[in-house]
Amino acid sequence: MNPTVARLTVHGLLGRRRGLLLLVVPALLLLLAVLVRATKGQDHDIAVQLLGGLALGTLVPLLGLISGTGAISSEIDDGSIVYLLAKPEPRWRITVTKLAVAVGCTAVFAALPTLLAGLVLYGTADGLAVAYALGALAAGTAYSALFLLLGTVTRHAVVAGLMYCLVWESLVGNFVHGARTLSVQQWGLALARAAADPGAVTADVPLSAAVPLLVLVTLAATAAAAVRLAGLTLAGEE
Repeated sequence: MNPTVARLTVHGLLGRRRGLLLLVVPALLLLLAVLVRATKGQDHDIAVQLLGGLALGTLVPLLGLISGTGAISSEIDDGSIVYLLAKPEPRWRITVTKLAVAVGCTAVFAALPTLLAGLVLYGTADGLAVAYALGALAAGTAYSALFLLLGTVTRHAVVAGLMYCLVWESLVGNFVHGARTLSVQQWGLALARAAADPGAVTADVPLSAAVPLLVLVTLAATAAAAVRLAGLTLAGEE
């Protein structure tokens, strides 16, 4: 971890319009949870739909996209990344630091609101709140790594990330059964199922596949982003 890089990354994420989105989106989830609990009471099916479909299926990838791309793409777009890469700092350390900040933002603005929404909707029953928060944290980490890599590859990282979330995760991943094995959302659901009481959460991907895939995707995306940053340095020197 590099404290200077971390501080600049946090400032870049929270000091722009992204910071407003990081606050507004989870606030809407919590508001909806309060309204649903007030009108419907404690209902297991509704809690699962909101936590699995809205929180894990929409909030987490969206916040992962904002955090992951925001941690690096803005610096590449305005050219300030050159000054950062000119310092004698290993590229992998810069990448890991930025990923840590992105994961931290996802934990605070996605996993924590998921936990709070779960407690509002269903209390501590069946371990739903903690289970979905754990799934959100794991999925958010993978999303952050993937979108951090995307931010180093294209200047249209947000658009490309939205297309991935809408087409693959929401459309293909939800409606094509065979594709669910390669869905980050489904990996998070597998962890939630394992953490909750038996039968409380359903998932289509076994835990034995979800955990290795989460680790593999996170590590591979981080390594590829570090290699890409090294390439950007060489291009700048040329």
